[in-house]
Amino acid sequence: MISAKTLQAYRETDYLVQLTAEGANALRLRVGVFHPGLADLYAEHAVRSGAFVTACNPYGERLDEADNLERQAALHQFLTRQGWSCLPGMGQHPTGGWPGEASFFVLGLGRAAAQSLGRKFEQNAVVWCGPDAVPQLLLLR
Repeated sequence: MISAKTLQAYRETDYLVQLTAEGANALRLRVGVFHPGLADLYAEHAVRSGAFVTACNPYGERLDEADNLERQAALHQFLTRQGWSCLPGMGQHPTGGWPGEASFFVLGLGRAAAQSLGRKFEQNAVVWCGPDAVPQLLLLR
């Protein structure tokens, strides 16, 4: 089970999608909040959806930085082997009480594939964005 406190934190978190290599330009996504920049991103990459995923801190259990880096590298390798395009990102709660989590915004990833990917990398949830450009929290357990 996922605690109510954890669910609230997921909904309050800023999900940043880096649009440039240096990260100066980013989309700041929030669960349940329409973001017009997603439509532009979709058009630029000829997709209609995407998902914000991480491999850090499996099932909400905090790991050290080295373990999280290793898990993120494995996620990136998996995405690359599968042929998915992705942009780097960061999930950061506005209070800073939990360390920011390195993430990827996977372009063109459908809802079911996003859920499968989240489960593969032992996550409680993923943030999926459909054609309506409203990020949705998809619970995985």
